[in-house]
Amino acid sequence: MADINTIDENVPENCPGVQSEGAGKSSACAGCPNQTLCASGKASGPDPALPEIKKRLASVKHKILILSGKGGVGKSTLTAHLGHGLAENEDIQVGVLDIDICGPSIPRVMGLDGEQVHQSGSGWSPVFVEDNLAVMSVGFLLGSPDDAVIWRGPKKNGLIKQFLRDVDWGVIDYLLVDTPPGTSDEHLSIVQYLKTVGITGAVVITTPQEVSLLDVRKEINFCKKVKVPIIGVVENMSGFVCPKCKNTSQIFPATTGGAEQLATDMEIPFLGKLPLDPRIGKCCDEGKSFLTQVPDSPAAKCYKEIIQKIVDYCSSHENGIA
Repeated sequence: MADINTIDENVPENCPGVQSEGAGKSSACAGCPNQTLCASGKASGPDPALPEIKKRLASVKHKILILSGKGGVGKSTLTAHLGHGLAENEDIQVGVLDIDICGPSIPRVMGLDGEQVHQSGSGWSPVFVEDNLAVMSVGFLLGSPDDAVIWRGPKKNGLIKQFLRDVDWGVIDYLLVDTPPGTSDEHLSIVQYLKTVGITGAVVITTPQEVSLLDVRKEINFCKKVKVPIIGVVENMSGFVCPKCKNTSQIFPATTGGAEQLATDMEIPFLGKLPLDPRIGKCCDEGKSFLTQVPDSPAAKCYKEIIQKIVDYCSSHENGIA
């Protein structure tokens, strides 16, 4: 069984990183087997793990990042339901990789609390929700869901590298990567490593109000700077649909035009609006798929339309980008 205490055990807790001027010279480097290499400056070349990652992910067809500069906009909920929706087709194999290291929500949202990761001769085995829906998260490596992961950037980088290099996904059609908020360590690491095998694109999620759009613009610019294609933007919590009367109320008014105007301004595709439905939150808390629990709801219909647009995009970008 894999354990969080054995992850990248050769990386010092306060490692400054190989690109830092203090690489191999800081007090945290004392006793590290790579200290001499880092101090010489030779460690700043290509990561030796890149060929291993490329070999491991050669059987993964489409790699899709779920991004947002803002926290609390529904990245994990969207990721989980994209996974459930894609896996409704039994001929499609789906993997979900949760790299939100400090706040892993995927195990709870996908009904996998208490599951553990096992090691075999071929690597780490992901946890399966369905025969064609596999999941990997740091949440499976914690002793308790309440345990805090208190790591600096290099340690996070090491875990992401280990996930990409060691998890045995097998042959899958879609790998959905749930990311934390922001544009820093985890995002740079996942882009750096996945670029070796091609990133199909990113789905950016926001809520309608300007305070969310401000951060999402930064995320879109991040994608443009690191040359990650943007599949499109999704507006979550776009109005409240009453489960009884079906009327829609605007809980978070789009004072500046919302995600649709953002997509127009930044010249990226708009994938659709997902309304608020209290049953979505209930399903996530219970680890169930909203798409199968309430299949006739307006929100479920919107999810399926967005999923189809993503599938259509992937069909026209079969090989991703180098």
